[in-house]
Amino acid sequence: MVEETQKETLEKRKALENALTSIERRFGKGSIMPLKNAEKVKVDVIPTGSLALDIATGIGGIPKGRVIEIFGPESSGKTTLALHIIAEAQRRGGIAVFIDAEHALDPKYAEKIGVDTENLYISQPDYGEQALEIAESLVASNAVDVIVIDSVAALVPKDELEGEIGEAHVGKQARLMSQALRKLKGLAHKANTAIIFINQLREKIGVMFGNPETTPGGRALKFFADMRLDVRRIGEVKDGGEKTGNRVRVKVVK
Repeated sequence: MVEETQKETLEKRKALENALTSIERRFGKGSIMPLKNAEKVKVDVIPTGSLALDIATGIGGIPKGRVIEIFGPESSGKTTLALHIIAEAQRRGGIAVFIDAEHALDPKYAEKIGVDTENLYISQPDYGEQALEIAESLVASNAVDVIVIDSVAALVPKDELEGEIGEAHVGKQARLMSQALRKLKGLAHKANTAIIFINQLREKIGVMFGNPETTPGGRALKFFADMRLDVRRIGEVKDGGEKTGNRVRVKVVK
């Protein structure tokens, strides 16, 4: 009885080894491994420019090869944080792209933060599909370290822009984000590219109980994001009574 069990176990192990060899031959080395070995796989990071935030993330910054969402209310410092990350990536010799769907990036402000604007690639797409297709092409090139998309709210589908004002377009942006993220997630991991989506907070109308805050673009980004950073302005920095900056709190919610 014991011999039969041992023989069956050996046969299973041999069959598993054959399957693992076949998988690695088809999909590459490291496509499947024991969990203990997976823990040793190093995740590259880009510092945020804030030591306290780097410590809060638990890994020393934002992970490359992952999808990150930076969200918060209007003028809370979301884009500023993203620009700091770009500056840190550039200091390490990385290539950065800023997809400015809002058409609102200030080059002079970016320079003050430390961004090398001469080597920062910028795209100002006309509609949501164009922005996400540009991002997909850049990630697929395997040559970009970080891509910032500002913002999800500005990724308006083409047919909505071309339609009549007041025409219903329920769920189109959510579907667009869901389709794009399914592709971008896997591509980002293969290319080791960090994709940062900047998102705004909105308030649901008529919510009496629970959190009324929500983010545009449906639920896909919440699901696909490997890290989510909640940015809030909590005060002002003053010098002799004159405002010189804002105090910001960033919470790592995922």
